[in-house]
Amino acid sequence: MKKNKKMEEFMRNKVNKNDKIYIRDLVVFANHGVMKEEQVLGQKFLVSCVLHTDLSRAGDTDNLKYSVNYANVCEFITKWMKENTYQLLEACASHLCNEILMEFRSIDRVEIELKKPWAPIGLPLDTVSVSMERAWHIAYIALGSNIGDSRALFCEAIDKIESRKDCDIIKISDYITTKPYGPVKQDDFLNGAIMIRTILSPKKLLDLLNNIEAEAGRERVVHWGPRTLDLDILLYDDLMMSTDDLTIPHIDMHNRDFVLKPLAQIAPYELHPVYKKTIIELLEDLNI
Repeated sequence: MKKNKKMEEFMRNKVNKNDKIYIRDLVVFANHGVMKEEQVLGQKFLVSCVLHTDLSRAGDTDNLKYSVNYANVCEFITKWMKENTYQLLEACASHLCNEILMEFRSIDRVEIELKKPWAPIGLPLDTVSVSMERAWHIAYIALGSNIGDSRALFCEAIDKIESRKDCDIIKISDYITTKPYGPVKQDDFLNGAIMIRTILSPKKLLDLLNNIEAEAGRERVVHWGPRTLDLDILLYDDLMMSTDDLTIPHIDMHNRDFVLKPLAQIAPYELHPVYKKTIIELLEDLNI
């Protein structure tokens, strides 16, 4: 039931992403600022939000349960702003965005403007503000293992991802046994793929996956060699990026049937942003 509800929320938010709820200039007295007096005495802040969520069902039924209760959002913001203290508006706004997304999971994206009226800088100033936007993202992750109890390692890794407030497991493929890829002689692999919804950036998601691999005893000794657990980011929305330690889409996924087969099971029509082909088309090309 939990998984079905998350899938329903994901599909609903994917349909109507132009619906919005606006909250303008919510007044909160809180203790944020660089100066000690700001953190001790507190001051007034104004919080404005744009909440992106599908409102079609609420519009059709006139039923609040199919919308986001903005009164509850305002109460949550007020309570959170009062219970936390940050030196920088930037940090406060960033954390608040994430907390709203994790608390109200039907919100697909949130924009926040955090204003500090009469900021104490010794000059005539009406308002200083910071504006930020955060959202849920869809990522596809490949799982591989050929050392130890591979199924148990997969389950443990998925449980660790699922246990986090900033990640939802949306779909899990079947697991398939495949021959090793590359020149190293080794045992067959168990492979799979998962679809997740996350507010983590690609870099933070990579860090999470690397930590889970390390906890499973993964050692990066031989390239394409045997491993207890391998977790690779395949796709992240339609993002294309390359750094020293991360390339999205995964640089060689289109050549690997052990990646494409489980991925095609859970995302057959997901479009590869570089080759402009669906996953099922990439798999068909590989099998020609």
